[in-house]
Amino acid sequence: MKLIQHQYGKAHIRVLKVTRNGAQHSLKELDVSVALQGNFDASYTKSDNQLVVATDSMKNTVNIFAKKKLGTENEEFGLALGQHFLKTYPHISRVEIGLSEHCWERISVGGKPHAHSFAEKSAAKPFAKITCTRTENVVESGIEDLLILKSTGSSFEKFLRDEFTTLPEMGDRIFATKLKATWTFTKKPKSYSATNAKILAAMLSTFAKNFSPSVQVTLFQMGEAALKAAPETSKIQLEMPNKHCLLINLAPFGLENKNELFVPTDEPHGQIEGTVAR
Repeated sequence: MKLIQHQYGKAHIRVLKVTRNGAQHSLKELDVSVALQGNFDASYTKSDNQLVVATDSMKNTVNIFAKKKLGTENEEFGLALGQHFLKTYPHISRVEIGLSEHCWERISVGGKPHAHSFAEKSAAKPFAKITCTRTENVVESGIEDLLILKSTGSSFEKFLRDEFTTLPEMGDRIFATKLKATWTFTKKPKSYSATNAKILAAMLSTFAKNFSPSVQVTLFQMGEAALKAAPETSKIQLEMPNKHCLLINLAPFGLENKNELFVPTDEPHGQIEGTVAR
């Protein structure tokens, strides 16, 4: 028997950093993961831990780097971490850093943003994945758990039908999905956060404005818009589960439901995925 692949690390390292600029405070909350690959075979096959970097040390490294280097750009923080592990440990060949952000926004008091009080912005999470090797660094950024919905401007018709098909054709339907999108940078932008915001705005504008004959068409159009908005990127992967909104039958109660009342459902759902590249 032989070991053909391995990696290990520390997951769900949670960090909340408060930056104080006088009375004005800002928050950055991250869920960080570290995964290492390298010359660790003996720890699996020979009970030899001499080259094993303790996962507790990884946690401590994240905390120390958060104190010293964590600012507004998650990607820069991830690159600093990845390069640190490669520089510090010659037997490591690959480092993968995952960063998922829990976003906060200021509470408004009397029409003005409060200096040090915050509320959760949304359930959606910006994220980054940084992969560092001895020859290259790959930066991927994205958004996940972003629930978006349009109440019209969507249909699903003229699809293949067979003996097991019961779904009726729909010329006007609600289109809801929980978006996950991951884009890959080919060169460093002036600002990762500004570029990420442009990509998201381009995708959401496309979703809102374009008529959707299917989730597949909308996925491709959103991918196109994202790449046009950010020439620093090479490709984007999108996952768009179809969160169905089912029309409630009110006929037994003598009422007509004119596309007004629905039951939102999560399961089962259509799972539509695709990657758009230049």
